[in-house]
Amino acid sequence: MQVGFFFWPFGPALVRRLAAAAERHGYDLVGIADTPANAMDPWVAATLVAAATTRPRIALCVSNLLTRHPAVSAAAIASLDLVAPGRAILGLGSGHSGTANLGLGRSGLAALAQGTRTIRALLAGERVGGASLPWVARPSPVFLAASGPRALAVAGECADGAFVNYGIAAATLAASEAAVAAAGRAVETWQIAALDCDEDAAAARRRIGAILAFMAGGYILRGDLAARGVPAELHGAVGELRRRYSTRPGAADAALVDELGLFDYLAGRFAVWGTPAACRAQLERARAAGLERVMFTVSLAGDPAATVELFGRKVLPALR
Repeated sequence: MQVGFFFWPFGPALVRRLAAAAERHGYDLVGIADTPANAMDPWVAATLVAAATTRPRIALCVSNLLTRHPAVSAAAIASLDLVAPGRAILGLGSGHSGTANLGLGRSGLAALAQGTRTIRALLAGERVGGASLPWVARPSPVFLAASGPRALAVAGECADGAFVNYGIAAATLAASEAAVAAAGRAVETWQIAALDCDEDAAAARRRIGAILAFMAGGYILRGDLAARGVPAELHGAVGELRRRYSTRPGAADAALVDELGLFDYLAGRFAVWGTPAACRAQLERARAAGLERVMFTVSLAGDPAATVELFGRKVLPALR
């Protein structure tokens, strides 16, 4: 199993500590979120990670087409590749906190597909409109973050890979992988899940609800809930979560998940949490269900670096 993590870069000290943990424990991928108003600039953070590591791949996980022009993002990922040759990945999404916190909307799927094709063409040395990047050393892969059937299909059609936000339970794994593969192209997929690994299971449970509210309410469980695999009896509660969650999540969001009776469902589908032993057991079940690559969001863990370090010491070796 390949394992990575992504995070909101709250400051240089956290970035450096997480980069060191990734290098020391052998994580395969480090991702940095593009979330202005919540954290520092992701390209600065990605450069810090690149300078501090030699092994893991480094991903923007994820940026968008509304706050950053496609040619600007293409130049940025190509620049990161010069610092970390062959390790840079550009992740793109329709926009969530990265656009909402600036008062902007989201890209439609057609625009996202077109932007992906434009960036891939520029990185391949082609001229698109008036833009070209003749200095690019090699084309970095472009991944799409996708959480619904149509978006997963678009990722399979036009991207190099997909960051899949659909769940790591057996049924959701099968459904999302099939949706990406339907285009018949070889596309690398990384499944996204929340992680809070702590020797104190109760503490991990208190915190994991905030990121579950952010993930489920904000972008995974949008649109037709039946098409997103949500049981009919939970549609009302999930609809209420979508109305009330925050793009700057905190304790109130964790409390909201409990109030709506959604913790067990959301955690079982979208999270790995608890003691190292509990995290190992949850991941072994997911691996038996077909999980091959997982990228954990640790942004809202009680201590993101401590979570990554504890998981790296006590869980990651067992998965190898």
